[in-house]
Amino acid sequence: MKTIDKIPTGKIGRTSKLVQTGVKIGGNYIKYYGKKAFNSELTRDELDEDNATDIYDGLKSLKGSALKVAQMLSMEKNLLPGAYVEKFSLAQFSVPPLSAPLVRKTFKKYNGAYPEELYDTFATQSVNAASIGQVHKATKDGKKLAVKIQYPGVADSISSDLAMVKPIALKMFNLSAKDSEKYFKEVEGKLMEETDYILEVKQSKHISKAAAHIPNIKFPKYYEDLSSERIITMDWMNGMHLSEFSKQNTSQELADKVGQALWDFYMFQIHGLQMVHADPHPGNFMVDSENNLIAIDFGCIKQIPDDFYTPYFSLTDRNNLNNSDYFHGRLLELEILQEKDTDKETKFFSEMFYEMFAMFSTPYQSEVFDFTDKEFWDNLSQLSEKYSKDPELRRMNGNRGSRHFLYMSRTFFGLYNLLHDLKAKVEVNKFRGLL
Repeated sequence: MKTIDKIPTGKIGRTSKLVQTGVKIGGNYIKYYGKKAFNSELTRDELDEDNATDIYDGLKSLKGSALKVAQMLSMEKNLLPGAYVEKFSLAQFSVPPLSAPLVRKTFKKYNGAYPEELYDTFATQSVNAASIGQVHKATKDGKKLAVKIQYPGVADSISSDLAMVKPIALKMFNLSAKDSEKYFKEVEGKLMEETDYILEVKQSKHISKAAAHIPNIKFPKYYEDLSSERIITMDWMNGMHLSEFSKQNTSQELADKVGQALWDFYMFQIHGLQMVHADPHPGNFMVDSENNLIAIDFGCIKQIPDDFYTPYFSLTDRNNLNNSDYFHGRLLELEILQEKDTDKETKFFSEMFYEMFAMFSTPYQSEVFDFTDKEFWDNLSQLSEKYSKDPELRRMNGNRGSRHFLYMSRTFFGLYNLLHDLKAKVEVNKFRGLL
């Protein structure tokens, strides 16, 4: 794969790159409508493929939060055309890496020495490149190590990147600029945390230690003396990415084993620690030769405060969900409903979030849940499509819900998709014995 010698870090350079991408997309539409004029039955498949390729090519050269947006969107399988999902999913663990000279320069800047001065051996060619950093193999004192290096300028460009994305997001989700500020602050704060590798090591060690008793899950050891604000050194873990395992595995028993470990890990974090690994994409998990799940990235950790946790999870109980007075009270606590709402708004958003809570809490209603359940996934797809195209919702202010919904919804949506890809059946309440 071609390497990158320089990443645009200034606002002008990054904006120029996005403008170039926009010009390419404009050309794709001209080409599409030219062909459409001669073939009325032409579908948008080719247009989607061309646009997805050009957008991804533009973002992968910028890396950082711009590419992180693509990575997040790749999990939205029900909302995006397949071409975008397929192309953006590459942002999870396969993007052009930094060149060897830029790796050495970055290392010297943040760790005070070149990599060959700190390790017995260090491979300058990365083995894994994603949105914020890339991983290299190294050895020291007989230990095999993974060294994650953050791309230059990523932390400094977060605010300007989000400023470029903001107008598009406001239009796409029908948000008002003033009222939506809490959501953008939440995203910006989480992205800033993901670029703080000292914090990531601290979080990694805390969760790894707390969750060490969960069956069939492993964590690498982290080395603080070989880590810094932009570099993390940890044990090298052997295994295949979760997506690769899901594609290759044909054993229901193994799917259930790995799926159970994944479910228990998430439920333990949420209900035991009230904090959660809020980036559940397959690039952050591996499966070893003994079919143990390995969690390898703790950059995005969401704290779940009591004033959100209590009303949110109380609605997994169908008795509470179906009690109209109780439900109304919880929607007010969760900032879904507002005292100033009209009767029409109250009715619309109550019905909308009733459907959403009923869908999200479906697995909680069973002792064993099959994440390949066709009815569940058909309903989930239909619900996503219904509200993404609802003209009534487009006419209303879409600023609904506490800022904490952003990463909790992302967590559950990502977790359910991983379990679906695994074709796993899980014992829903088994985690309670681990609390």
